[in-house]
Amino acid sequence: MAPAGGRGAKKGILEHLDSGELVVGDGSFLITLEKRGCVKAGLWTPEAIAGHPDAVRQLHVEFLRAGSNVMQTFTFSASGDNMESQYFEYAEEAVWAVEVLKESRKPMAATMCIGPEGDMHGITPGECAVKLVKAGASVVGVNCRFGPWTSLKTMRLMKEGLRAGGLKAHLVVQSLGFHMPDCSKGGFVDLPEYPFALEPRVATRWDTQNYAREAYDLGVRYIGRCCGFEPYHIRAIAEELAPESGFLPPASDKHGSWGSGLDTHSKPWMGARARREYWENLLPASGRPFCPSLSKPDA
Repeated sequence: MAPAGGRGAKKGILEHLDSGELVVGDGSFLITLEKRGCVKAGLWTPEAIAGHPDAVRQLHVEFLRAGSNVMQTFTFSASGDNMESQYFEYAEEAVWAVEVLKESRKPMAATMCIGPEGDMHGITPGECAVKLVKAGASVVGVNCRFGPWTSLKTMRLMKEGLRAGGLKAHLVVQSLGFHMPDCSKGGFVDLPEYPFALEPRVATRWDTQNYAREAYDLGVRYIGRCCGFEPYHIRAIAEELAPESGFLPPASDKHGSWGSGLDTHSKPWMGARARREYWENLLPASGRPFCPSLSKPDA
């Protein structure tokens, strides 16, 4: 892994994490490229790689410019038999994958698609983390299906499980970019709004800065994304943790953190919003009258 923007000498991901450095992941590809007309919803096929390679490449560039220093390949649902689910919802299956990949002798990061209730067989997040580390994973955590605050709750349980088991591992969190405290065990795919009416649930950049800070304070050093995380969300992570990483992404050149760029606005009430306290304490309205604040999952 080479740090984005020429940050220091090229080092492997474990070298970065072992030294306590922040690793910023990339963002959403499937849902973002579907919105751009490049991916088929449903099976979320990655046919954009063949049909719209420039769009895929451009999205990589946008995340890199926003502050990512890890680029993941766009291969979800790309298997020959078009697997029913490429998520790791079962600890047993994830352990098998780690055991196979261990033969490569390369560093392994294993993330599971689970919430605080654990995997589909009822194995707790703490137990899942222990199993993955014992199998050979050096980095463990969660990805997809759940929003920022739910994912962080799961990470706390994983961390507690590792501590109780006397094990150590680096932590990675890659939540959704949507608010969904009403999700059940299956996550956002069970919501009636999935996948075409999720916009009212999109996390703001300020939500994302708080998510990044809370994750960092929890001890997570690989902080990234999943569905719904746009480049400006990744920029928010990089900006919030700039004091710790010593790096601001190129995309921040014309963007003041926490709205500081508004201080030159001609309207005084806009200038008054050029501060962290305003945005951090704002409860944004959806503007959708008569809509419930939460939904009942279908499954």
